[in-house]
Amino acid sequence: MIGLDQAATANLLRGLAQVASRLDALTATVLAHATQVRVEETNGATTTATWWADATHRTRATAHRDVKLAVALSRFTALAEALAQGRVNTEQAHAIARALGDLETDGPEELEPVVVEQAEKHLVDCADGFDAKHLKVLGRHVLTVVAPAPEVGEAHEAKLLEDEERRAAEKTRLTFASDGHGMVHGRFSIPTLHGAMLAKAIQALTWAKQDPAEVRQTRPTPVAAGQAFTELLERLDAKDLPTVGGVGATVVVTMTIDSLMGGLAAAALDTGEVISAGAARRLACEAGVIPMVLGGKSEVLDVGRRRRFHTRAQRLAIAQRDKTCVVGGCDAPPSRCHVHHVIPWSEGGGTSVKDGRLYCSAHHAMVHDPKRSGRLRT
Repeated sequence: MIGLDQAATANLLRGLAQVASRLDALTATVLAHATQVRVEETNGATTTATWWADATHRTRATAHRDVKLAVALSRFTALAEALAQGRVNTEQAHAIARALGDLETDGPEELEPVVVEQAEKHLVDCADGFDAKHLKVLGRHVLTVVAPAPEVGEAHEAKLLEDEERRAAEKTRLTFASDGHGMVHGRFSIPTLHGAMLAKAIQALTWAKQDPAEVRQTRPTPVAAGQAFTELLERLDAKDLPTVGGVGATVVVTMTIDSLMGGLAAAALDTGEVISAGAARRLACEAGVIPMVLGGKSEVLDVGRRRRFHTRAQRLAIAQRDKTCVVGGCDAPPSRCHVHHVIPWSEGGGTSVKDGRLYCSAHHAMVHDPKRSGRLRT
C-alpha cells in the first residue's frame, strides 16, 4: 500500500469492483453451461446449485441465487454484457434480472418481447446512477416507461401491488409470550403500510420528548423505541376498540384499597399476570385501564340497575368474581364469555352482579337448550 494516496486508493477500489463484476459475469457464464452439461452428476448431487454449494462451501441459498442469476443472464444478453464490462455490479444484476423475470411471468399476456428488451436496456442504463435497492423499485415501474401505452404499465404495477398486499396479508403474524420474569417477548410480520404507520408513531413518541432543536432524523435506539411502544399501548383509548363479550379490550387492574393508598401489595390483571402496586397506581390514572378496588372482604359492590342487559360496571364485577366460564373444566376468559341471567329476565330475574354468571358462547347456547342444559356442571 506504500505510495497509495487517497485518490489513488479510491481509483484502485473502483477498478477492483469492476474486476469483481467481470469475474462474476464469467463465473455466471460457466455456471449456466454447468446446468446444461449437468455437472452435478460428477458427484451425485441433485442440482447444479447443490453441487456448487458443496464445491465452494457456499450456503445453499447463496448457491441457488448464483445459479438463478446465471440462467437469467443467458437470456438477458444486454444485462450480461453490462456485468461483463463492469458497468453493473452483481447486486444490481440480481435486481434487474428479477424485475425482468417478473415482467415476463406476471406482465400482460400480449406484451411483446421487444418491450422486455427495452425494459432491460432502460434498467441497465439506470444502474449507472442507482443501487440495487433503488433498481428494484424502478423495476416495478419500468413498464410505465417503456410500454406503448401508459395504462398498460399502470395496470401491471397495480397488479403487482395487489398481489404483494395479498401475500402480505396472508403472512401477517403476531406472537408474544411471557417469560415469567416480568417481560413479554414477541415477534411480528405486518404489511408495509402498517409497518410505516407503526414506525411513524414510534418516532413521534420518541422525538416528542426531545427539544425541537435537537431532534435528529434518525431511527430511535431500541431502548427508546421500546419505551415509545409501551407508551403507545397505554395511550390506546377503549372507546376506539371493539367490544368482545361486553367487556371490551380494556385491561382491568384489581387492587386493594391499601395498595391504592400507597401499600406494597401487588395488583392483578384480568389476564392473570401481576404487577407492582406502584405500576397499578400509575395505571389507575390512564384511559386504557380500569382500576377495580376491593374492600377488606375482597368484595365488589353491586351498583346494578333494573335494566335488561348488565352494565359495563356489572360485567367487569362479574368477570372479576367468576374469572372464567363457570362451567366446570372450561377456562374461557371473560373476553370470550357472555353474562347470563341465573333467573331469566322474562321470568322476573334482576340485572345485577348477583344474578349474573359468565358463560362462554358454546356453554351459553347449552344453557338455553333444554335438551343439553342438564349436562352442564358448574
